[in-house]
Amino acid sequence: MEFDPLLISRIQFAFVVSFHAIFPVFTIGLASYIALLEGLHFKTGNPAWAQLSRFWTKVFAVAFGMGVVSGIVMSFQFGTNWSNFAQMSANFLGPILSYEVVTAFFLEAAFLGVLLFGRDKVPRGTHLFAAIMVALGTFISSFWILVANSWMHTPAGVEFQDGMLHVRSWAEAIFNPSFPYRFTHMAVASFLTGSFVVAGVSAWYLLKGHKVEANRKALSMCLWMILFLAPAQAVIGDFHGLNTLEYQPTKVAAMEGNWETQAGAPLLLFALPDKAAQENRFEFGIPKLASIILTHEADGVVPGLTEVAPEDQPPVSIVFWSFRIMVGIGFLMIAFGIWGLVLRLRGRLYEPGRFHRLLPLMIAAPFIAVLAGWFTTESGRAPWLVYGMINFSEGVTPSLTGWMAIVSLIGYMSVYAVVYASGGYYLWRLVKGGMADVEPGSTESGAHPKRPLSAGGPIGNTAPAAPIKGEWT
Repeated sequence: MEFDPLLISRIQFAFVVSFHAIFPVFTIGLASYIALLEGLHFKTGNPAWAQLSRFWTKVFAVAFGMGVVSGIVMSFQFGTNWSNFAQMSANFLGPILSYEVVTAFFLEAAFLGVLLFGRDKVPRGTHLFAAIMVALGTFISSFWILVANSWMHTPAGVEFQDGMLHVRSWAEAIFNPSFPYRFTHMAVASFLTGSFVVAGVSAWYLLKGHKVEANRKALSMCLWMILFLAPAQAVIGDFHGLNTLEYQPTKVAAMEGNWETQAGAPLLLFALPDKAAQENRFEFGIPKLASIILTHEADGVVPGLTEVAPEDQPPVSIVFWSFRIMVGIGFLMIAFGIWGLVLRLRGRLYEPGRFHRLLPLMIAAPFIAVLAGWFTTESGRAPWLVYGMINFSEGVTPSLTGWMAIVSLIGYMSVYAVVYASGGYYLWRLVKGGMADVEPGSTESGAHPKRPLSAGGPIGNTAPAAPIKGEWT
């Protein structure tokens, strides 16, 4: 049996990046939340803020570690599966990825130890400063990664010379046309992800009657964030879509399932795109709404997929449906934000009910939306690695065989199954164990951690499990 090394390499990269992306989008938002909690505790001295910070710092430690491990694997693939691309783009991507390590990773590494192990061992102001620096480091890291990714979608400031891309303007390349929209979109997605995770866990704890004061504070804070950020994300997404229409019209055509360039294009709510026939089957939509959204005119012209050859079209079905999954979850987030506001105005925000039972289920929603968004934008770029400059077939490693690619893919899948199952189980145990008691002026006990996951600390209280269960009942 013969395997296509290009296809397997694309599947492998999609698999690895999908498992990696869910961790940075969570830790970026969570790091800022922890810094806020540390600031509130520093200002007020309320032990509830310290209780929340200690607990979520443990969760952050595990998620951050898993994100680092999965991120390292991605860089290997540039050499093993995409060596031609790595060589052709090295003059830009090489320095950019190095800047991410020097300016962000070193910053995070320097202060992460203080954040995780320095509580009650360093002055409170120093610990707060460490939390702020870790949060800043996550944003700097995302800045450089989004610079690299945005440049691949809307390349600028470079030119081809002797088969390689050379930078003629670093400012144009770094601040390429799509970067501001992508960075803002991803930053807000990170805050929404952190908010829904914390809100979901807090609602579950309130149903159990566990650490009521602290979790009421956490739930209230996160619902305010969701109320304002979920609609803001829709507006940001609209601006991002207009930018994509200008620089990547074929991607927008795939997102809309629009085959022929037309004025007054409908917004398709359902369709089964058929790339072979270059048409949709069983389509149902709202007349003219796609033109209104994309051009702000009822008779605005929306580009069609047939403007390019079939081999230059992205996988339309993937782009079409992943975009709708992302948008659908976005509206669901807005609905939960409004629902929380209604309960708050009625004075029933903390009364256990359907809202508190459903909110934990929404923990998965932002992660699914992020993955759907990545599938939309990355699949929509096909068949280009660097849009309009380097395609997939030009970037793949020439000596790579299908069997080499399939063996490495199976290896990644096997290792990830063990690593992520173990990490997920540990996170579940951490959440199930509950929050440890914190008294004013108390200090952490125990020796310096030495195990890889010891930053997560003991799972729950150091007391036996029975008292925790009794407290919840």
